[in-house]
Amino acid sequence: MMRILAVDTSTRSCSVAIVDGSELLAEIISGNGQTHSRHLMAMIHSALEMAGMNLSMTDGLAFTRGPGSFTGLRIGISTILGLSTATRKPIVGVSGLDALAMQAAAPDMTICPLIDGRRNEVYCARYRWVNGELVKEAAEQVLSPELAISGLNTPALFAGNGAQLYQSLIRDRLGDFARFAPNCQNTLRASTIAWISMKRFETGDVDDIYRFEPMYIRRLDAKIPAPFRPL
Repeated sequence: MMRILAVDTSTRSCSVAIVDGSELLAEIISGNGQTHSRHLMAMIHSALEMAGMNLSMTDGLAFTRGPGSFTGLRIGISTILGLSTATRKPIVGVSGLDALAMQAAAPDMTICPLIDGRRNEVYCARYRWVNGELVKEAAEQVLSPELAISGLNTPALFAGNGAQLYQSLIRDRLGDFARFAPNCQNTLRASTIAWISMKRFETGDVDDIYRFEPMYIRRLDAKIPAPFRPL
């Protein structure tokens, strides 16, 4: 069993969780829209107290590495790097799109998590469950909503705050092929980040705190929008 402290600060919501193997010990989610720097450490302390633990009792620290709000990501990542430096606990960064896809389990269709990227764009990727494993079928990108859903001609499940924001457009373009996750699955949860990170902690595939870089996902050429590309 591994005890993992995980945080997510990549979107408007802020989440902290502590898991012990398959068991969720504590989780706190705030969606009040305030800057995460105002309450992240307090949420971490509260989650540890709820779990009956202190930071030294954890085995690893996990966090959302992107994509999402630049400011939010910097707050979460810098906090975890600081805690790792102080405690020498290993760290693992997890894709927020991977986590949303994991939350919105749909074994019989394409899963399309969308995170609001502002400026009429979304961070997006595509996934499918294959033999009980979540497989990424298209690369993580930042695109207009229209390009993010291009080429879909079978039922697809959309999740995340980007799916909520552009739900009408998606329905208009895809008709009966458009399916939407329930509201409870649109908020990225730190517990999901923790469970995704578990295998990497167990195999020692951890991130280097001195070389780690956030996954901002920027288009190389903003002048020429490309259609959704497969992996």
